[in-house]
Amino acid sequence: MEIHIDSAVLTEAVAWAARVLPARSPMPVLGGLLLEAGEEGALSVSGLDHEASARVEVETAGTVTPGRALVLGRRLLDICKVLPPGRTVLAVEDARLSVTSGDVRFGLSLLPLDSYPAAPALPPVLGEVDGGAFAEAVGQVAAAAGRDDSLPVLTGIRLALDGAVMTLAATDRYRYAVRTLEWHPAAGGAPADVVVPARRLTETARSLAGAGRARVGLDAHSIGFERAGLRTTARLLDGRLPRHDKLFALGEHAVAVTGRAALVEAVRRVAVVAEGDSPVQLAFEGTSLRLRAGYEDDVASQMLPAALDGAGAMTVAFNPNYLLDALTRFTAEDVRLHLLGPGQRALLADGADGRHRHLLMSVKPLV
Repeated sequence: MEIHIDSAVLTEAVAWAARVLPARSPMPVLGGLLLEAGEEGALSVSGLDHEASARVEVETAGTVTPGRALVLGRRLLDICKVLPPGRTVLAVEDARLSVTSGDVRFGLSLLPLDSYPAAPALPPVLGEVDGGAFAEAVGQVAAAAGRDDSLPVLTGIRLALDGAVMTLAATDRYRYAVRTLEWHPAAGGAPADVVVPARRLTETARSLAGAGRARVGLDAHSIGFERAGLRTTARLLDGRLPRHDKLFALGEHAVAVTGRAALVEAVRRVAVVAEGDSPVQLAFEGTSLRLRAGYEDDVASQMLPAALDGAGAMTVAFNPNYLLDALTRFTAEDVRLHLLGPGQRALLADGADGRHRHLLMSVKPLV
């Protein structure tokens, strides 16, 4: 195998495929990236482990000799990061892959190709989704996904398909984020409801941003995404997330509306004196909102304009980190807070269309 390729193009492709490589594996070849050069002038770089796979195809500056090579992926990525700009030559010489760029030359030992497992195929395609909208939606709900690996299903994002609507949802039991978006089902596409590892889905979504529509494939065990030059798959998590329907149905409640950007800055400001799990208090009354944090001598407060409907006054308090995680992922100018009262559920909604909602448990207000 021998190809010529721009070093920046090579680095980007290797970095994208290397993200699925396991940190440790009993099978050393799973630490490898497979390079395949075709006669048509394209190079594909692929990696996999037992949970995910990634494959990217890029154009080269020319293929001298087609072929395949398997090398340690993270070592190749380290090399790519320090290559000088310009043309790079990849060539298999005896049992090594040489990487030459200008007067810089590296040599990498080859891994045995016959021990490398075949990459999984893309599951049956159910439809297409806009890459940019999907990336935004995944980023908005991922903040609520759990981090405790002892409860694997809570580290995932629910992806449900129903007609022309895709619903994404995540919860760590203390908060629950839901986002709906339009998607384009294939003819005869069936409804689906699965849980995808949040980290894998977040990485995939970022790579799809700004790329137009991406195809979505799904079967009983895995999900896959494909667009021009990129393909990735991930194993699904077992189990189901708690349904959000009843949790989000608050019944009779008060609704407060205030500017989102100003609220974000105010929460960050007063939370400076909030130690540990100390909450930030939001006191709504009439046309004003007073934020307060801290105890005894170390306190902070700020007033903001707000509108409260359904109650004469309402005071709630939240973990400031959870509150900021939610607020910073909304995009509308205003945020609506649907409030039951102190120590009860509170639903934050995008003031534009309500497609993005985030449920938080309020805590005991400050005294």
